[in-house]
Amino acid sequence: MAEYYSGLSVDNTLTFQVALVIGFLAVIACAAGILFQMSKWGYGSAGYGKNGQGGSIGAFLKLFLSQTFSKEHEQGVLTTFVMDILLQRRILKRSVLRWVMHITIFWGWIMLFLFSMGIFVVELLSKAGIYHAEVHPLVENFPLIVTLNSVFGYVLLVGVLIAIARRLFIKEVRDGNTFYDTFLIWGLFVIVITGFISEGIRYAGTEYATALTDFWSLGISNTASPPAALFHVVISLLFCVAMIPFTKYIHIIATPLSILAKGGGE
Repeated sequence: MAEYYSGLSVDNTLTFQVALVIGFLAVIACAAGILFQMSKWGYGSAGYGKNGQGGSIGAFLKLFLSQTFSKEHEQGVLTTFVMDILLQRRILKRSVLRWVMHITIFWGWIMLFLFSMGIFVVELLSKAGIYHAEVHPLVENFPLIVTLNSVFGYVLLVGVLIAIARRLFIKEVRDGNTFYDTFLIWGLFVIVITGFISEGIRYAGTEYATALTDFWSLGISNTASPPAALFHVVISLLFCVAMIPFTKYIHIIATPLSILAKGGGE
């Protein structure tokens, strides 16, 4: 029986090892990229006409914290964090459709990442003999996560489909679209779809199979679960983790920081 995160089966440990190595490399690449971006932001100044920070990460963080907690802001940091970052009210005021697109992609990505990392940790503990699972695949020991993982998978899919539809059918969006934008959004679409497919293959022919997982399995046998899961894991780690600091997806980090520093609101 294949496991949840890596697609590991009893006689296919290489799949898990590859996923583990690529996972660590992706995190290292992402962290290094974020530090590089922060060093670039560190060349900025505290205000118009003032001296730059000299490319110092420490200076950037110090300036960011001082601006974030400035008493000149009209609302508190917690209000800004909840209303303008978690709920994205500024986008909602401008366009309901854009808000639905952003909020579904944002929360879909965040929650799937957290669920995957959580089960991955459980899988590591299982391999180390610290956690002893009663049921396999491991994720079936956590039925709530199984349900929420599916829900947020479809939440993310809705957001991606809206983004694609806007680029296909709204002229001003289509006119401003570039190959770079197309690559990023279709790449995310492929990741979401391969996630559903790998899950369907993992459950194919098992007691946990449902009509929905059978649909996504595309009729492929459960024996193909390890390579299917590995493919999904690899492209997800590279596209949704390692590449973040080096693509437009950096706005996932940069925009919240900017909103916090400016005190949110309008």
